[in-house]
This record gives sequence, C-alpha cells and structure tokens, in this order.
Amino acid sequence: MKNDFLSVVKGNLIVSCQALADEPLHSPFIMSRMAKAALESGAKAIRANTIADIQCIKDANDTPVIGIIKKEYGNNPVFITPTLKEVRALCSIGCEVVAMDGTLRVRPNGEKLADIVATVKKEYPEVLLMADCSTLEDAKYCQELDFDIIATTLHGYTEETKGQDIADDDFVLVNELLRTIHKPIIVEGNIDTPEKLATVMKKGVFSVVVGSAITRPQVITKKFVAALES
Repeated sequence: MKNDFLSVVKGNLIVSCQALADEPLHSPFIMSRMAKAALESGAKAIRANTIADIQCIKDANDTPVIGIIKKEYGNNPVFITPTLKEVRALCSIGCEVVAMDGTLRVRPNGEKLADIVATVKKEYPEVLLMADCSTLEDAKYCQELDFDIIATTLHGYTEETKGQDIADDDFVLVNELLRTIHKPIIVEGNIDTPEKLATVMKKGVFSVVVGSAITRPQVITKKFVAALES
C-alpha cells in the first residue's frame, strides 16, 4: 500500500535540507534542526541527503522525507542515488519517497534505470519513486517506467541543459511537462524567490522543492555581498 506523501504535499512546500562534507553546516544534527525550522514555518516535507542525515531528521521530526544519496562513481555524471544499492538503502530506513537521477545518461556499473525501478517496486511497493529529470525527454521516459513523481531537479545541471534556468521563457519546461506528463510534477531547482514559487504553483504543478534559498546561508550571503560589490 502506498504511503500518503502525495496527499500531504499537494499544493504545499517541500524544503531541501542538505549540506555536503565540505560545507560549514555539514552535520546530521544541524540538518535535523534546519528541518525543524522549515517545518515549523509551514513546510510539509523535507528532502535530504545521506542515511545519517535522514535518520536524524526523522528521529527529531514527524515529517515525510524525500531521500537521496549523492555518490560519485568515477567519472560517471550520474550521482543522485545512482545505483540500486543506494535506492535499497534509502527504502530500508523508511523514506516515503526515494529520488534518483531520471536522465537518459548511462548509469554506473552498467545498471539500467528500468531494472532499478522494476526491482524496487517489487521489493518496496509502499515507497514512492521520484525521477529527477532535466528535459522533457527524460520525463517522458520516466513516465513510461512508471515513476510515481516527475521532478525538474536536474534541469540546468546536465551537459544538455547547462546554464539554463527553470524560469527561462516563462518556465517553458514546466509548461511542456504540464501538457505532456500525467504524473504529479514537482518543480525543483533554482526556485529562489517566493514569486517564482507562486508562478509555478499557479501553473498547476503538484508541489515545489526549495533548497538553497532557504537552507544554504553561504549561497544567500553571497547574493548580498554581490549586491554590495556591484
């Protein structure tokens, strides 16, 4: 039986609480407190990276979590929950949703995205799968694979979309997805103002994930410093 994640987040905000190993806030405890602050302010779910962070967040907060594991395999460009091993690890700790790279790129160890999805749906039927896509073509493919959620997370971060902003041309990718995709669409990536969030929600997307604009003070600070320097 599927969990109630979709009913909880529909029309609401999801906050991404992540800090990589080389960042000042890197700490499961700090991420659990960041999540608490976001939830107390009205967010309805959290997106988080690593088993340690997710377990700490769940221990301290009554919240559904979109779980990811960022892991590099050599020079392979796929690093968001790249293999079946990471997906299984996230499912095993109770993540309501597991997000993974949903692009058409070759995956580490020669694994196929279709095989990963089929395996996880059989082993963990209660877990929802979210495809982090970069293009309409990615989204169409992931819809065919029966992902539960389609997200725009990797738009602007792949070789094909590098330098593009989700807001370009009045959110052209979002518009295309809404016309073409019949799964819940979650917009993530460069939603850095309340105005952008309001715009995509009015277009009819299911939910929005905001990360850096809320939970990464070094990114926020740089914007203010840049304004001074200009």
